[in-house]
Amino acid sequence: MSSSKKRQEKRMIKAIFFDIDNTLIDFMTMKHKSCEAAIDAMISAGLKVERKRALAELFKLYREYGIEEKEIFQKLLKKLQKKVDYRLVAHGIIAYRKIKESQLYPYPHVIPTLIELKKKYKVAIISDAPRMRAWLRLVTMQLDDFFDIVITAADVRKTKDKKIPFKVALNKLGIKPQEALMVGDRISRDIAPAKAIGIKTCYARYGAKYNTEKPIARGKSKADYEINDIQDLIKLKL
Repeated sequence: MSSSKKRQEKRMIKAIFFDIDNTLIDFMTMKHKSCEAAIDAMISAGLKVERKRALAELFKLYREYGIEEKEIFQKLLKKLQKKVDYRLVAHGIIAYRKIKESQLYPYPHVIPTLIELKKKYKVAIISDAPRMRAWLRLVTMQLDDFFDIVITAADVRKTKDKKIPFKVALNKLGIKPQEALMVGDRISRDIAPAKAIGIKTCYARYGAKYNTEKPIARGKSKADYEINDIQDLIKLKL
């Protein structure tokens, strides 16, 4: 047996799972800029509200209904002016989409890191984003061909906090929990549930600064690893 094959057999980790938002893509920066454009457009079209207040109320609604809520601008107008003006909603949606398209790109070092990891490991996506939106993000960023499998909450009808998506990914790749590493920015969705079933975990600290969870002090995430840049994965001894 060659020495390279012996090293392959000794390697514990066989697959790396990735979240998408705030792990591969700076999702919240894109979200903030898109929402700012939407609010500005609605104000220019006649919405009578202070910009700062509108943005604050908008993100309160996102925290209440979820960051992917489809009718968020309708809910905002109903809260601000007790009725939905669909002309204003249209202005907001169009402005939002224009900025979103221009801001949808991966973090620096994502593509070269994935190229290197693919030489040694299976790589997969496990995301709570709606199925179509997850694929649109991957295709827009030209990342869709990197992954052996892509699993969204819609595919298994359970979100990551229920652990099912992780179990499905393990089953599809034919590996044990200890042979996988989950990389993500949220303790409650990426780190804790994966760790609970025996998957190794890596906290993407660089993406956690904008998510809705309270900041975690360095070294307190309870993940097996913490990284400040996705390219740090290459240096880990897995």
